Amino acid sequence: MTGVGNTERLRRITDAVRRAGNLGIAELAALTGASEMTVRRDLEVLAEQGVLERYRGGARSLLLRGDEPPFALRAQEGLEAKRRIAAEVAGLIADGESVVVDSGTTCLEVARALQGRRVTVMPLSLQAVNALAEPSAHAASGRATTLLVPGGRPRPGEGALTGPLTRASLAALRFDTAVIGCCGLNAAQGLTAYDLDDADVKRTAIASARRVVAAAEGAKLHRTALAFVAPATALHAVVTDASAPAAEREALSAAGVTVRTVEP
Repeated sequence: MTGVGNTERLRRITDAVRRAGNLGIAELAALTGASEMTVRRDLEVLAEQGVLERYRGGARSLLLRGDEPPFALRAQEGLEAKRRIAAEVAGLIADGESVVVDSGTTCLEVARALQGRRVTVMPLSLQAVNALAEPSAHAASGRATTLLVPGGRPRPGEGALTGPLTRASLAALRFDTAVIGCCGLNAAQGLTAYDLDDADVKRTAIASARRVVAAAEGAKLHRTALAFVAPATALHAVVTDASAPAAEREALSAAGVTVRTVEP
């Protein structure tokens, strides 16, 4: 088998160990086309991220089948598609708007796309707070972004802000636009998340905004996660990529949601 890239290899190892419960190094090397030495290094990386537990000659999963892969692994997956989605979402936001930007890897790219824009942004993850707090090349011209930092408790490994302080920060404000990420989205089951606390924060953000835009890679439109957030009709627009199933895009449009598809 031809070897695969580092990010894809980590994903394959994570998925294979999660499905099987545990696998040996030789089996993972055969699966990925990598050397056993490379697989050992990959297992060390994944063990540090809390995805699996190493044992002599192999690894066992620490993730349930319904759990979300770790942020550090997801952040590099489909990065170009996420950046195209983010640019499209940023283009929907006018100067002067107030925006709440959800947690997650695609929404992190939205926060980066808004940096330096004349907007007020409340990000809901530590990664996005850090991205927006970096000095902007536009700051000297008076176009610095206004950053609002919510309270809350970061989810370990994710950086997503959750809990009553986060919800109180959101409930105290009214935003022009909420940019919401998701773990699953379709017309029948609506917007869903893996984490119950995260779902609570998403609902509060939606309730605090005049307009709701979902930023979702195409693969998310195949999925339904555990925690219900809101029906699809709560969304004004969805920005996705061309890998999203055409039937699902049509179903969302039929539900009254504007669907914008970015091309490769």
